[in-house]
Amino acid sequence: MYPEIMVIPMREELTRAGIQETKTADEVDAAVNQPGTTLVVVNSICGCAAGKMRPGVRMALANSANLPDRKITVFAGQDREATERARSYFDGNPPTSPAIAIMRDGKLVYLMQRFVIEQATAQQIAGELVRAFDELCTKATV
Repeated sequence: MYPEIMVIPMREELTRAGIQETKTADEVDAAVNQPGTTLVVVNSICGCAAGKMRPGVRMALANSANLPDRKITVFAGQDREATERARSYFDGNPPTSPAIAIMRDGKLVYLMQRFVIEQATAQQIAGELVRAFDELCTKATV
């Protein structure tokens, strides 16, 4: 684990964008198991999280008309219990940090793992997330 003072700015980059920080397994469960869609961001201290993932997530949230019902983040290597619980929902996919998932009614419907994030720019990540939000988070009209 890194000293908490080092990761505060990395946490705040996502919380300032309206993403709820979850630090326990119970907090993750409470968010993911609600009806609707939940964005789950596995944050990390690595360079691809700093230069690509976090900026891409922020851009997507600022530029999409269709947003998930809830947005949560866990911090790999810092909040281990929460991170392990979040990853347990990723249906047999290997754990990676960073990662971005969309859950619907507690089930994984989208996962962007580290190998994709490493190969993309922040703008490409944002574009892909906006596409995923439009496809998976559109509210039904009555």
